[in-house]
Amino acid sequence: MAVPVVDFSACGLQRADVDVEDMRSAARELHTAFTQVGLVFLQNSGISPKEVSRVLDSSQRFFQLPGKEKQVFSRSSFPNPNHGWVSKESESLNPERPADLKEAFNVSSLDPHIRWPSGPLCDFQEIQTSFFLRCKELSLRVLKVMALSLDLDPEVFLGAHRLIGTQQNGSTLRSLFYGPVRREEVRENQLRCGEHSDYGSITLLFQGSEGLQVLSRSGSYLDVPLVPGAVLVNIADLMQRWTSDCFVSALHRVLLPPAGDCSTRQSLAFFVQPDDDAVIRCCDGSDKYPPVSSGLYLQKRLQAADKSIQQQADLQ
Repeated sequence: MAVPVVDFSACGLQRADVDVEDMRSAARELHTAFTQVGLVFLQNSGISPKEVSRVLDSSQRFFQLPGKEKQVFSRSSFPNPNHGWVSKESESLNPERPADLKEAFNVSSLDPHIRWPSGPLCDFQEIQTSFFLRCKELSLRVLKVMALSLDLDPEVFLGAHRLIGTQQNGSTLRSLFYGPVRREEVRENQLRCGEHSDYGSITLLFQGSEGLQVLSRSGSYLDVPLVPGAVLVNIADLMQRWTSDCFVSALHRVLLPPAGDCSTRQSLAFFVQPDDDAVIRCCDGSDKYPPVSSGLYLQKRLQAADKSIQQQADLQ
């Protein structure tokens, strides 16, 4: 299984207006990718490598801060429980493994009154929020093409994503940092990020280096390559429910580097979530999955990742 690469130039952000006819070729290719693999690389999306590098550099400067300075921006310090810094080994996306060897900064709120890093990081807010909005715009283009690929009204998915960037929607830009791995400190079966599927509609992923693996239909994990300039888009769990398993949400993970390799890894993930009050029903009219509230579904999934960490701590 190879992850398909699709030229998205006819639908990308470099174009101010895109009509249905422009989308048809991309729609056919996305349908094949999302039904057979669950992932696709989009070339010529309109988001440039320079934009991505700017966000990665901004995030790296934050991750290099002392722990006490980062702690001020921990998730527990914000009203939005998914906004802010996530410290190393504070999540376990696969509860059967030890905590993940990663840290992150989540942008889930664009409220102008929340605290942001300042001083040497005075541009952090502008860089992160600007990229959030760029990812939002690209996500809406992709969702429109996806609807068309299913012979649905092109606006059908957009109606449930009108509040991205507000407190009524859980979409999140997550900057991820996987630090150097010291093998003598790694616990048995521990990974940089354990096996999991994403929670919402789709995810946009911008990779800085290799290390990601995806579970194929044959049941084996395969390396996901780097495709320069491309954004990796994968189906998430609510979209699989929404499409009655037509589109596939694939398990994925991030491995440890080879022994003796002290390199780091960075990536940017934009997790697209339907509005909190959106009720997700099978779009084919079937009852394969019962209706579910997007906000409650996300809340339960986030709580499960945190709960697994507490259970592991209780066993130690």
